[in-house]
Amino acid sequence: MTQAQTKGSTMFIIGITLVATLGGLLFGYDTAVISGATEALKVFFVTPLESDSVLALQVLGEYKLIISLCFIVVSLLVSSFMFRMYGKQKGIIYSAIVVLIGVVIWYTQFWVSVNELTENTLNSINGFTISSAIIGCIIGGSICGSVSQKLGRKRGLILAAFLFTISAIGSAMPEMMNFFGASTISAFIFYRIIGGIGVGIASMLSPMYIAEIAPAKYRGRLVSGNQFAIVFGMLVVYFVNYSIALNGDANWLNEIGWRYMFASETIPAVFFLVMLYFVPESPRYLIMKSREKEAEGVLNKIVGTVQAPKLLADIKESLKENNAPWLTFGGLIIVIGVLLSVFQQFVGINVVLYYAAEIFRNLGSSTEVALYQTIIVGAINLIFTVLAIFTVDKFGRKPLMIIGGVGMGICMFSLGAAFYLNQMGLFALIAMLGYVAFFAMSWGPVTWVLLSEIFPNSIRSAMSLAVAAQWMANMVVSWTFPMMNDNSWLTAQFNHGFTYWIYGVMGILSAVFVWKLVPETKGRTLEDMQKLWKK
Repeated sequence: MTQAQTKGSTMFIIGITLVATLGGLLFGYDTAVISGATEALKVFFVTPLESDSVLALQVLGEYKLIISLCFIVVSLLVSSFMFRMYGKQKGIIYSAIVVLIGVVIWYTQFWVSVNELTENTLNSINGFTISSAIIGCIIGGSICGSVSQKLGRKRGLILAAFLFTISAIGSAMPEMMNFFGASTISAFIFYRIIGGIGVGIASMLSPMYIAEIAPAKYRGRLVSGNQFAIVFGMLVVYFVNYSIALNGDANWLNEIGWRYMFASETIPAVFFLVMLYFVPESPRYLIMKSREKEAEGVLNKIVGTVQAPKLLADIKESLKENNAPWLTFGGLIIVIGVLLSVFQQFVGINVVLYYAAEIFRNLGSSTEVALYQTIIVGAINLIFTVLAIFTVDKFGRKPLMIIGGVGMGICMFSLGAAFYLNQMGLFALIAMLGYVAFFAMSWGPVTWVLLSEIFPNSIRSAMSLAVAAQWMANMVVSWTFPMMNDNSWLTAQFNHGFTYWIYGVMGILSAVFVWKLVPETKGRTLEDMQKLWKK
């Protein structure tokens, strides 16, 4: 390639990567916008239930119905994964086991127990309202494999952008957008779930698209750019939330202000929707659909006319086993993908992202100061994500993940000790910011790099299982945090420190897992990974 062609190729790759990372930005924006509204949502939706018995009865009934529907959907999605992995005969057996376990949990933990407004019930409703978007993320993460195969990477991202837009409007105005006659809180939950589906789809398709258009030597950095976009979206929404909170007092924020927070997402969502019409489809998807001329045109722009034919041939060879059974390369790759996702959430990051303002209030800050401190969290997250982007292709994936896991474990043990000993000063703040820094330089961006690289082309859709597992783990952590953190007995015994110690243990276990099981993918093409797993 001439110097001019190389420059043109680089600009083309950067341009389409920037558009794709808008999916990551909206991922971050949608998940972090809730952090500024946790207290307001509790006051607006949950607190009135204590004094209005009629409303409480209606919400309890709808809550049980929503939970029941969620269990059905999640059970069906997990069952579909069983069929993809084990085939029809074994799939039926394993699916029956999954459904049976789901029914037992649903009946004992929700249908029977949730009949009156106890402290735990109110905490559960509050936790579910805040984390309800994750149900959509589980659905989106589960179907994004099919979406990527049937609609393609580009049109799948267009669908996600549309869902982001609808969710932003509906979440901001649940009364006006309530077309199904339910309570306002149920309408709000519905639109948060819609946005969550968009997040689930974008969480897989954005890094997948970038990985498929990026040359191997730049892939780690470019896919990490998606994580940069996620944390940048979080930082932006922290600023937005703080700016909105400055426009009124606490009563205004609890009644009106939170609506502006959710409505603000329409701006980046519409921009993403428009910009997607100017990017090409992934060359690997085009080849998979026998559109080789279009694929060759895209590859010419990415790697040049000299290298394009060889890469085209390599991709065609790797796609001969397209849509192969997920266990074609054995069960280890599936286990690694799922555990990477689960550990990324079980270390507790989304507790910090969703409940940052509440954690700072527990440390003694006012609402306004707490929202300001979330900006510091966002800034630390952004800075150390940049560090990961510039080191992931130099030092490799495994060293960063191991260092990050150990660092997060130590910081979470320290934060739990600070709460337990009632030392709510600089030490606690440093522990929390240190935890965010270790996550941002390791398990935040590098998990997505590994997930986008370890699955061979022929079982690429299996990444949806890992993404769905990630959101299920996210749901467990985000939903249970207020149930544990606000529990009277646990608070009396551990002074809010118990939960953070659990996350500390998970940090150490995550480092051991990477050390023992995860292969290094640095410098390997996607086709090289297929050969590795075949061995």
